Amino acid sequence: MTRSSLSPSALAFDAIAPVFDSRFGTWKSVSAQRQAVRAALLQQFPSKGRILEVGGGTGEDASFLAAIGFNVLLTDPSPSMVGIAREKLVPFGSEAEVCAGEDLENFAERYCASGQPLFNGAFSNFAPLNCVADLGAVARGLARMLMPGAAAMLVLFGTCCPAEMIVETLRGRPTQAFRRFKHGAAPARLAKHEFEVVYHRRAQIVRSFSQWFVLEKRIGIGVTVPPSAAEPWISQHPRLLTVMERVDGVLSRPLAMLGDHVLYQFRRKQM
Repeated sequence: MTRSSLSPSALAFDAIAPVFDSRFGTWKSVSAQRQAVRAALLQQFPSKGRILEVGGGTGEDASFLAAIGFNVLLTDPSPSMVGIAREKLVPFGSEAEVCAGEDLENFAERYCASGQPLFNGAFSNFAPLNCVADLGAVARGLARMLMPGAAAMLVLFGTCCPAEMIVETLRGRPTQAFRRFKHGAAPARLAKHEFEVVYHRRAQIVRSFSQWFVLEKRIGIGVTVPPSAAEPWISQHPRLLTVMERVDGVLSRPLAMLGDHVLYQFRRKQM
């Protein structure tokens, strides 16, 4: 795949891939949210199961799962991200392939035609699906590749995040504070690349998946743990962040809609 064929969002993440881990990996707010997601994944995925990741980036979560015995196939639209992820995964016998979320249905057709086994679970962390305008292709692709009864754990941006509103207002960026209220495509920028994101509403997400999946629950990720916009300040206050993590543990279910991210736990229907 050539760079000219990449989507604007894939180009942005491809450009930042070489420094992605060093830039975001040290941020404690990111780590706190990642730990919350991992705990949820381990509750739902069968031990040493075959797991698909959508939009896996540099493979931080995939390599974590692979290291404890899962067989993981990571997909991501950025060739550079996939190259970095592959280096992490190969030692554990897992794989990484280039595939954009909007192309997941075509990927599933090729995958199933090759006769490979279905997956015991799937996940997507830190909102790569917000770069996909039509979630229908994602739903159809996952439906083809997941075993009946398998969990699909999808983490998307929340659409009302008070923590971000407060942080961005204090930073003097009021337009950023309320960007998630926008319906349709919203502008985004990373590594000097412009692209668009969509803050998918709950009803829209459920509608896209309802033919093949049942929504079991939503979990707020970062209800009180602040978004990355609070970095690097929040990383300099680990005790405060620890308190916020504990509060998140209490509020993640009743106030899921107020999370920086929201984990949608779907279950593949018995067809």
